[in-house]
Amino acid sequence: MTRDSAAAPVLGRAPVAERADAARNRRKILDAAGLIVQTRGAGGLSMDEVARVARVGVGTVYRRFGDLAGLAHALLEEHERRFQEALTSGPPPLGPGAAPKDRIKALLSTLLDRLEEQSDLLLVAETSAPYARFTCSTYQAHHAHLVALIRETGAGVDPEFLADALLAPLATNLYLHQRRVRGMSVDRIRSGLSTLLATL
Repeated sequence: MTRDSAAAPVLGRAPVAERADAARNRRKILDAAGLIVQTRGAGGLSMDEVARVARVGVGTVYRRFGDLAGLAHALLEEHERRFQEALTSGPPPLGPGAAPKDRIKALLSTLLDRLEEQSDLLLVAETSAPYARFTCSTYQAHHAHLVALIRETGAGVDPEFLADALLAPLATNLYLHQRRVRGMSVDRIRSGLSTLLATL
């Protein structure tokens, strides 16, 4: 497969060797958190409850993940890794080989599908602090990839600003407001995203 010249940054840090007991605790915590989300929804997540279900000290949970947002990001990491692999080496139009504008449309559409599937967990990850959505490696990777694709279009626009503008409608709190309060369908939101792309 062709590697993408506009590759997004690799998610997270370089792998670090982990002690066996630390790796077991990490797996127990993630399994417990996943079980809570599956059975009670993301609203049931708390560091204390995850520690109780995982049968580890709550201090262990905080040391491993920092806060609830860090735990939510860890639960989402495998999905994000697969998404970034599709962006950089998967088939077009999401991966290399399609026109830049088609790739942007596919990227936004895929993120929209992910929002529909994982919105409650994404909300936890994005709203723990005022700028949590924008400072995480996931947003930075999506933004960098969009910037590269916008530049490839040759359009006379500010790529950094437009990348933020295209990602703005995919903020989880706005998406949930549109879906649950305004009653918008996924197709209507997808059509709106396509309209935004007309600027290119």
